[in-house]
Amino acid sequence: MTTKVNRQWCLATRPVGAIAESNFEWKQQPIPTLEEGQILVRNIYLSLDPTNRGWLNEGENYLPPVAIGEVMRGFGIGIVEQSRNTNFPEGTLVQGFLGWQDYAIADGTDLNQFQKDPSVPLTAYLGLFGFIGMTAYFGLLDIGKPKAGEMLVVSGAAGAVGSLVGQIGKIKGCRVIGIAGSEEKCRWLKDELGFDAAINYKTESILESLQQHCPNGIDVYFENVGGEILDAVLSLINLRARIVLCGLISQYNATEPVPGPYNFINIVTQRAKLEGFIVLDYFDRAQEALADLGEWYAQGKIQYRVDAINGLENAPSAINKLFDGTNQGKLIIKVSEE
Repeated sequence: MTTKVNRQWCLATRPVGAIAESNFEWKQQPIPTLEEGQILVRNIYLSLDPTNRGWLNEGENYLPPVAIGEVMRGFGIGIVEQSRNTNFPEGTLVQGFLGWQDYAIADGTDLNQFQKDPSVPLTAYLGLFGFIGMTAYFGLLDIGKPKAGEMLVVSGAAGAVGSLVGQIGKIKGCRVIGIAGSEEKCRWLKDELGFDAAINYKTESILESLQQHCPNGIDVYFENVGGEILDAVLSLINLRARIVLCGLISQYNATEPVPGPYNFINIVTQRAKLEGFIVLDYFDRAQEALADLGEWYAQGKIQYRVDAINGLENAPSAINKLFDGTNQGKLIIKVSEE
């Protein structure tokens, strides 16, 4: 046995409504000696994402639920500290489902090795140059198919994905309207990211504001939120509109059945397309997205921001920043030093 101790958050009970720290158990386990073919990965950064909430439910969605007693699933970046696998020498940077823990033991099968660009912060590989960037890129371009001059509306626009979607929309020549939950976020969208307008859903009438900013209707809608916002957008969609269903964060903590959109009939009357997607389906095309995102970043056409929380012990409380809207960009936990 080694002297290293692995701190872990394990699922104790399934949350009803918002996630609570009491839904998890804090454990400290000694790290066993590696077997042949295994590697020990020290977790550096842990990604906190809305999809984490779905993994805590009993029913399966696109991945099996986290089992009671199991280490909480989480995507992260780490470094190989010990290796008995020639394909993963010590010092190798990896990405994958490392979990809510200090260390992960793996055989490397589901981990992706990568070389860090010295000019790019390591945190960017959980945001712009990770699955967040891929989500925005493929969701908008593959499903939304925006054309120059079209009207693009983005909900959750100040979030990690939404903020990138709007910027890509501008690169493609769209007029872009973002919907966010504070005046500070709306100013950031307009003044720094170049959105044409931003709507504060907490202080403005969503429908009236959309009618003002989209007098000729909506061609593409990137959906992260659901609920009242989706209904307002559906009332204004144009013929052959495309709706990209990335997430429905307004419903993730619901304790009662959520009614469907009241204006759903407009999908039929406007012959619109609504398509949901999971970024895992696009991993085989990752380089396509990363090449364009890298070029746009180098040209100063796209930017991002990170909301980093220090300490693995803060993961259960920090994740709720995603649901109360207090996060400022890509939410991550700094687990250890780079």
